Amino acid sequence: MVNHKEILRLKSLELAHQEIAASCGCGRNTVTRTLARAREQNLSWDMAKGMSPQQVTATLFPSEKATPVYKMPDYEWVHREMQKSGVTLSLLWVEYCEQCRQNGELPYKSTQFNKYYADYVHKTKATMHLEHRPGETMQVDWAGQTAGILDTDTGARLDAYLFVAVLPYSGYAYTEAFLDMKQESWIEAHVHAYRFFGGVTRILTPDNLKTGVIKNTRGETILNKTYQEMAEHYGTAIIPARPRSPKDKAFVEGSVGVVSTWILAALRNQ
Repeated sequence: MVNHKEILRLKSLELAHQEIAASCGCGRNTVTRTLARAREQNLSWDMAKGMSPQQVTATLFPSEKATPVYKMPDYEWVHREMQKSGVTLSLLWVEYCEQCRQNGELPYKSTQFNKYYADYVHKTKATMHLEHRPGETMQVDWAGQTAGILDTDTGARLDAYLFVAVLPYSGYAYTEAFLDMKQESWIEAHVHAYRFFGGVTRILTPDNLKTGVIKNTRGETILNKTYQEMAEHYGTAIIPARPRSPKDKAFVEGSVGVVSTWILAALRNQ
């Protein structure tokens, strides 16, 4: 189920359509169509803010028809063809559209065709260059290894879990230890990271842990309610890393490695 209200909220933050689509777990065409309907209905975010997601959807699409079924391209074949001299994605998209017309099937637009190919390339672990802009994204995660803290009253060893946040453009990182990885600690860690960096990034990229993301599939992204409310409070958009895709948050993964070596391992005998 597309969250049309969230699309309007993220557009009010001036995010690009592709970023909104990634955050809401929908296609970029869906974002474009939703915003076009909002303009037709004169429905602004200020008006939609006090409405439920169901009311926003009913206002934008009062007689919504069944979602059209598009023909998914064979990206294994596309990838093989891309290795040939002179072959481009634009050429392959035109050929794909022609094949769909001959078979009476509905083709994807070129933007969606290219997006799904990029997803395929990531899954097959082909190398792609990622560009980052200053202050655009903050990647967050817990370090897999724990630190040991001695309780001076009981002498017992307590596990400390390290939260790590990093700004990909500069590699500037923030880390803090907590006695658990529960939701209160998760939210508090974000607040402290924003305070440390002196501002809030437009995009927040977490892993798919339950304190942040309830469900993250190709067709649907459901965020934890408290995490979603935190994003709305700070005016940021949450775009979770795809499941089993550490390259989506490569900088925080790298920072976790640095923390594990220069903090956890360095203090192993203390």
